[in-house]
Amino acid sequence: MINLITEHIDIWTAAQEQKTNGGRGRGNNSNGQNFYGIKKLRELILELAVRGKLVPQDPNDEPASALLEKIRPERDQLIKEGKFKNIEEDRRVDSKTLFSIPKNWKWCRLNDIAAIARGGSPRPIKSYITDSPNGLNWIKIGDTDRKSRYIASTEEKIIKEGLIKTRVVYPGDLILSNSMSYGFPYILKIEGCIHDGWLVIRTPKKLVDKMYMCHLFLSMHAKKSFDSAAAGAVVQNLNADKVRMLTIPLPPLAEQHRIVAKVDELMALCDQLEQQQTDSNAAHQILAENLLATLTSAADQKELTESWQRIADNFDTLFTTEHSIDQLKQTILQLAVMGKLVPQDPNDEPASELLKKIAKEKARLMKEGKIKKQKPLPEISEDEKLFDLPEKWEWIPLGNMISIMDAGWSPACIPTPSPNIDTWGILKTTAVQIMNYLENENKELPARLEPRPQYEVKKGDILITRAGPKNRVGISCLVQETRPKLMISDKIIRFHLYEVGINEKYISLCLNAGATADYLEKAKSGMAESQMNISQVKLKAVPVPLCSLSEQHRIVTKVDELMTLCDALKARINNSQTTQIQLADAIVNQAVA
Repeated sequence: MINLITEHIDIWTAAQEQKTNGGRGRGNNSNGQNFYGIKKLRELILELAVRGKLVPQDPNDEPASALLEKIRPERDQLIKEGKFKNIEEDRRVDSKTLFSIPKNWKWCRLNDIAAIARGGSPRPIKSYITDSPNGLNWIKIGDTDRKSRYIASTEEKIIKEGLIKTRVVYPGDLILSNSMSYGFPYILKIEGCIHDGWLVIRTPKKLVDKMYMCHLFLSMHAKKSFDSAAAGAVVQNLNADKVRMLTIPLPPLAEQHRIVAKVDELMALCDQLEQQQTDSNAAHQILAENLLATLTSAADQKELTESWQRIADNFDTLFTTEHSIDQLKQTILQLAVMGKLVPQDPNDEPASELLKKIAKEKARLMKEGKIKKQKPLPEISEDEKLFDLPEKWEWIPLGNMISIMDAGWSPACIPTPSPNIDTWGILKTTAVQIMNYLENENKELPARLEPRPQYEVKKGDILITRAGPKNRVGISCLVQETRPKLMISDKIIRFHLYEVGINEKYISLCLNAGATADYLEKAKSGMAESQMNISQVKLKAVPVPLCSLSEQHRIVTKVDELMTLCDALKARINNSQTTQIQLADAIVNQAVA
């Protein structure tokens, strides 16, 4: 079984899965990977431990049946002294329904080897004090560390005198969380008292290895039992009586000690593998970022070509994670808005000509009363121009290209999406993703409310989120297709461009890259990151790099082409990761079959 662990190190380390990220993700130093394989390896180690497959059996060990006979009278005394509840019903275990264990092991109930009780209730909330000789440690979930199995201190104390209906616990006691995140064990190094979110599991001294019990409670066997025993409409809790009846595989005491030592050794190996993989992923991320940065910082076409050649020569090793592909996508967008993605055509008219057409169209629409007279926007300052543009390009405020801008309506809605195209719905902010529109992200408008058709989203709308958590504000997309009868909410800003030769998809691209995206990031405001916003005034002032319509079309075409390639590469990576995850699962399932 040890060979099973060590011979598949490549699978344990290669099996990683992508963390989800609902925001823009700019400036995130994490590569977004979870070490799924190493997590499964930890689970396998614990499961092999409690099945008697991790260390060899010693025929000289006192069998668990004899150990159990020694435990019972001492356990009975613990129950009597601590006024614990005891279950007198039949304790026999039907081992036919369980996995096989070594001959000198014994199936029993947890109640056979431990005194078990729930923590005190009600909580003595109003009696907290600190640094008092009369204080008793008040042990809470917040005092724990998932990376440690011990609790050595608490943040708060309570007054000893007058305590009623509380459960005092002592150094060496094993406590188990039984509410919210239930089933996590800890060994106490302090005296204190516990609230009703804990169970104390007190075993006879020197007859049960408490760290073995911790490993047992964290095994797949125990977790399945806990999951089936948990109950509660909102918050799942463990019932103390059901925990008492938990079936446990009891090894001889000497083997318990050997198991704990081997688990410690193998968990240290897992820690080492995880650190090595973390370092490797970080180095890979930095390398990819630095090489991609040479593209956007290239001073001329020759330097750009040389930088791209270095990347092309190492493409298969650079772009092996979803995060690295996302970095590549962002670089493509950055190059696009810098005028470095497609060659310049000397026959293109300068952007200044396009600006003249915009000004003429704006004047016509104001004269006809179709739009209101707009306050002139300040020119883009030199500080806002984060990079130099090609000769025929121009920096202009976004507002100078917008003919209409509005926000929607947010009535109280039915939380489920509109069921069909005949039923009105209100778009949630999650309908707006980076350059991607999700029409199914909506809430049904109640039948008692009249829809407001003026807020109906249409093909060609550019949407941008204006309020919400920081990582969800300033996200924008172009609506290229949509079903009817969907309205924008008041947390979404919608705008249209003057129809004189501006590619909506190009402007949407600009909003998600380069100086424009950086400006949007800085334009967010709010008292807390959980609730921020961006105003229409600031949105109109966003700097946009404008080029001729023909070059806008060439850029959009090239971006679409490259994004398709990136998506195909990401799908291939996902398939490979899925295969590695399936291999890790298969090894674990085979080992415990």
